[in-house]
Amino acid sequence: MPLRRVLRDNGLSLVLAALFLVFWAGLTFAGHRDYNNEQHAHGEPEIAYTDYLGTSHFWEATAENWESEFLQMFAYVVLTAFLFQRGSAESKNPDEPEEVDRDPRVSRDRPDAPWPVRRGGLALKLYEHSLSLALLLCFLISLGAHAVAGAAEYSAEQTAHGEAAISVGQYLGTARFWNESFQNWQSEFLAIALMVVFTIYLRQRGSPESKPVDAPHLETGHG
Repeated sequence: MPLRRVLRDNGLSLVLAALFLVFWAGLTFAGHRDYNNEQHAHGEPEIAYTDYLGTSHFWEATAENWESEFLQMFAYVVLTAFLFQRGSAESKNPDEPEEVDRDPRVSRDRPDAPWPVRRGGLALKLYEHSLSLALLLCFLISLGAHAVAGAAEYSAEQTAHGEAAISVGQYLGTARFWNESFQNWQSEFLAIALMVVFTIYLRQRGSPESKPVDAPHLETGHG
């Protein structure tokens, strides 16, 4: 397949992946400088950039943000399966059946259907919810990484001040862990709520996340 065709067919995921790497690299550089500034302020030796990439400071900052993103997307996928917002491009039409609600069991004999649909049973049951399950798994992994890295970072600060280190379980009960989580979670749900409401009245020509520019405000979905 020609490279131009590959880039055209996969442009959205490639650009998003590139932006992720650019901003994650920015986090490593800014985090490294911030970490060394804190080290200097406390009379501790600075560390090299490569050493910083293995610190709990870096991984805690990374994981707590991933955690909130995956929670947002998991909740959004599940909630939009049965909740509606009339007029929003992000909602199913509350008055008409949607293709996404079609029972896949009626298509089990189609040769081009995904294999879980043709197989049926548990495979199909899992496949029916595979998107939300994958996002939930990513959230739980990120939450665990946040807890582990956060506990290590918290314990390092504790020992530096002559206090005892704590376990991951103890860290989960601290106000710091929940403050780190809630400050990210609330912003994610605010952003997605605004997206749902904004798409009722605002448009972006050419985007599948918007209704057609000439669509009436109360028309639900992409039209």
